[in-house]
Amino acid sequence: MEFLTDVLHRHGALIVFGVVFAEQAGLPLPAWPLLVAAGILIGTEHMGLVPAVGAAFLATLCADGLWYLAGQRRGRPVLALLCRIALEPDTCIRRTEEFFRMHGPHALLLAKFVPGFSTVAPPLAGVVGIGPLNFLLYDSLGTALWVGSGLALGYAVGTGTPEMVAHGTHITPLVEATVAALLAGCLGAKAWRRRAELKRAPRITVTEVLERLEAGQAVLFVDLRSTVHRHEVPGIAGAMTMSMVDLAGQAAVLPRDRAIVFYCACPRDASSAEATLVLRRLGFDQVWALAGGIEAWRALAEKPEVEMRVSDEQAVAA
Repeated sequence: MEFLTDVLHRHGALIVFGVVFAEQAGLPLPAWPLLVAAGILIGTEHMGLVPAVGAAFLATLCADGLWYLAGQRRGRPVLALLCRIALEPDTCIRRTEEFFRMHGPHALLLAKFVPGFSTVAPPLAGVVGIGPLNFLLYDSLGTALWVGSGLALGYAVGTGTPEMVAHGTHITPLVEATVAALLAGCLGAKAWRRRAELKRAPRITVTEVLERLEAGQAVLFVDLRSTVHRHEVPGIAGAMTMSMVDLAGQAAVLPRDRAIVFYCACPRDASSAEATLVLRRLGFDQVWALAGGIEAWRALAEKPEVEMRVSDEQAVAA
């Protein structure tokens, strides 16, 4: 413990920079608890205010700037890459897209306080076309709020009672290590449970769907993608559009006597799998997630005769 304390005292700003940069780059590290710990050290006069603020601010802007440029130049493939390291990418990206659509760059002010938004917001800002100056302005303001809140809370603790001041430097490493371990354990357990549950969701391939259509069976397609993504990439002809937020409320109007196929553009068909599980729990027994999502459909089924057949069947399903 004394060694950790000494390291924080000697290299606190460097550690703050490294952990904050890593978290903003997408790794599941607890940067905000570290900011609180740094605030305690500032309050007990074992770390300078300017180095701590500068390190956290610079690290955040560097990571956010890199993600923004990647999203601006490479587009949605960057989001696909990010999805592979995020815990709930489908939820994060879908909600952040809708949030950007409603609030524009102002969404960056609070993005860092919402779990999952912090890393997704910068590249998505580049994808949706927010200008560099607007991005820098609002991301800087959001960063200032986020960094300032963590350091201020720790500082308030560090400058509290004399007992806090006397023991602050000794408890900081232990508190930080405990919080980090708990957060890492909770995040890991949550990610494992979520992936295991979604993996169990029933799926149907494009080929199997086409076979059903050829056999004259009615299939209702439900597009779960965000409004932004639907505008960029056309969906399946005649598909019903729906969001996960609306799913439970609209379940009553969905048919129980025909096949329902959800599709999305998420890695591992995450949104479709989640929607399928929701309806299965409600007693629907003919509902599946489309394996591979819209990309699989576009790769195998986008032929004129198939599109015409799908349109006809969708009319029947409606």
